[in-house]
Amino acid sequence: MLAQGFEDEEKWLAEGIAGIQHNAFFMHRALDDNNLRDALKYSAQMLSELRTSRLSPHKYYQLYMRAFDELRRLEIFFKDESRHGVSIVDLYELVQHAGNILPRLYLLCTVGSVYLRCKDAPVKDVLKDLVEMCRAVQHPIRGLFLRSYLSQVSKDKLPDIGYEYEEGESNSVMDAVEFVLQNFTEMNKLWVRLQLQHQGPAQIREKREKERNELRDLVGKNLHVLSQIEGVDLEMYKDTVLPSVLEQVVNCKDELAQFYLMECIIQVFPDEYHLQTLETLLGACPQLQPTVDIKTVLSQLMDRLSNYAASSTEVLPEFLQVEAFTKLSTAIGRVIEAQVDMPIVGAIALHVSLLTFTLRVHPDRLDYVDQVLGSCVKKLYGKPKLDDNRATKQVVALLSAPLDKYNDIVTALTLSNYPRVMDHLDHETNKVMAMVIIQSIMKNNTCICTADKVEVLFELIKGLIMDLDGTTVDEVDEEDFNEEQNSVARLIHMFHNDESEEMFKIICTVTKHIMSGGPRRLPFTVPSLIFSALRLIRQLQGQDGDIVGEEVPTTPKKIFQLLNEVIEALSSVSSPELALKLYLQCAEAANDCDLEPVAYEFFTQAFVLYEEEIADSKAQVTAIHLIIGSLQRMNIFGVENRDTLTHKATGYSAKLLKKPDQCRAVYACSHLFWVDDQDGIKDGERVLLCLKRALRIANAAQQMANAARGSSGPVTLFVEILNKYIYYFEKGNPQITSSTIQGLIELIMTEMQSDSASALPASDAFFTGTLRYIQFQKQKGGMLGEKYDPIKVSIPA
Repeated sequence: MLAQGFEDEEKWLAEGIAGIQHNAFFMHRALDDNNLRDALKYSAQMLSELRTSRLSPHKYYQLYMRAFDELRRLEIFFKDESRHGVSIVDLYELVQHAGNILPRLYLLCTVGSVYLRCKDAPVKDVLKDLVEMCRAVQHPIRGLFLRSYLSQVSKDKLPDIGYEYEEGESNSVMDAVEFVLQNFTEMNKLWVRLQLQHQGPAQIREKREKERNELRDLVGKNLHVLSQIEGVDLEMYKDTVLPSVLEQVVNCKDELAQFYLMECIIQVFPDEYHLQTLETLLGACPQLQPTVDIKTVLSQLMDRLSNYAASSTEVLPEFLQVEAFTKLSTAIGRVIEAQVDMPIVGAIALHVSLLTFTLRVHPDRLDYVDQVLGSCVKKLYGKPKLDDNRATKQVVALLSAPLDKYNDIVTALTLSNYPRVMDHLDHETNKVMAMVIIQSIMKNNTCICTADKVEVLFELIKGLIMDLDGTTVDEVDEEDFNEEQNSVARLIHMFHNDESEEMFKIICTVTKHIMSGGPRRLPFTVPSLIFSALRLIRQLQGQDGDIVGEEVPTTPKKIFQLLNEVIEALSSVSSPELALKLYLQCAEAANDCDLEPVAYEFFTQAFVLYEEEIADSKAQVTAIHLIIGSLQRMNIFGVENRDTLTHKATGYSAKLLKKPDQCRAVYACSHLFWVDDQDGIKDGERVLLCLKRALRIANAAQQMANAARGSSGPVTLFVEILNKYIYYFEKGNPQITSSTIQGLIELIMTEMQSDSASALPASDAFFTGTLRYIQFQKQKGGMLGEKYDPIKVSIPA
């Protein structure tokens, strides 16, 4: 049925165009012959094609444009009185004798546009006559296009400032304004009346509504004409133009018309006019139909005003003078109150636009920013967590705006309503916003320097540091979770204050929050906390905490007690290797602070972890080497404590699962008895004992390899031990002699030449490189060369 109707319209349109072309041909011939009578006759017949009621607005527009093009040629003919020999006044009367009303009015408008340019023309009367006469056509489509034609042909002939044919007060700007306003009012009524014709099936109604929407520019052009009249100053706009237009907008009670015309008002008139008439314009908003998308209208208005404010700092006092923020804020509240069915996303979008306006116009007024956020909180109060994706995006935009404007989270932390808005986000969106906040801090390298601000910040990002709404970390994607926790860990390093007392408060605040995050989060966040605290400890080196007063000052010992509790909690959540590393880091810091008991306690805890929690053989190897390395750097221990710890380290080294691992750990323990510092321990005998023990273990490893595989295996371990002997030989250990090194070299060469030995290029290269080093030192001479001189080396080819 629709297809049939479309075919019929095409046929009717083709017939109409053919009729226009046929009559236009004879009209052209009459114009060429300067025959006024025939020109009027055929032009009237041509315009009669526009009397049709069978075409849709879209098709009627095509027909109208054909006639419009022909009328422009007719207007040129009317202008040249020498061609038709009739005065314009007589011509104005003559065309009114046309038989049908529609052709008559088109011809009248055409002649009238010429008449307006005459010096003796009563412009006011002609304008009034034209706009009143057009009332004779009340068919919505035909009437709209007729009045559109009147507006089109008269817009450049309206009286304005500098009007060259102006004579007397009657030809004033007000005449032009009244003419355009009246034409606008009548056109809007016709356009709204189209709505009443949209009856029938839903599909047809939808099609007609779309066609009606396409006609909106015909009405809106009147407002554009008004904005182009130079004589319409602020006073006239304020007293006459805007009230008249708004009255028509409110009274028409049509959703489509109200929305479009409000958009037109905002777009076509100057920004300074909007600013000075803000109260009047905003006062109309609550009076619009509840279904009008007023949030878009207000958003466009605020965007225009924001851009106007950004264009020049000179206009900012005007915003303060008219109290723009207060008026906009009040208007938004009234609109939200009036439109009870407005979706929550619309209300939030209005607050986003208002906040954007505030940040551009009043960036220094944080109370305004907080007021907008508070208004949004009031709207969200009592509602469940937002689950509408569009609404949550608007809230994220609302919360991101201050961050983008100030590039400083510290400013946002002073906004009391900021965290209250975040509370209305669902868990996932809360985490997204928390990541935005952290990224802002990292991007701008923002330092958070007080415990109170850290407290507020952690309240904002609590979605990352604890489980909310019953969600467990097991339900979260592992990759996302790791990225989030790494971000929190980086964030902790952005907390700093040169004042030790305040920094300690910050550390305590961080500890309180991250310890509540659950066992899976601790391995990510605890290390950052520990190293942040150790940085403070190194600032406080030399304080022992024995100062007596009303308030005990922050001391390293006090911080170490806190760190011990934190690492102990970490060690109990299946992260013993990490906890052991942190214990050793704290022990080294205690060593730098001359706190022997504290350092000993941390080593004790590390050994306990090693014994009870670390069972994996590879993890044990890594852990014992970390313990040996840290213990070697300690210089605070007395003889008894050091002997106890070194005995433990060497004992655990010899108990590793694999012989090669035992060997390497034992010869590493030799460094515990020889520290190459001015006051370091130098116990040559115990060094030698470690190296001999390592040799025995290496030999046992060779024998086990021979028994298991039929070959002795590589001699890498022996070469490694040889290098240790050379190290201590050069350092002056009296127990390491050239004969000892010579014997070890011969042992290695014997093993390599054995038929049962398996060749390994890496071992051979390692051994050859060691021999070349000895040869080089001998050739170099000097005291060191003399020490190497007794050693005989034969480098393999």
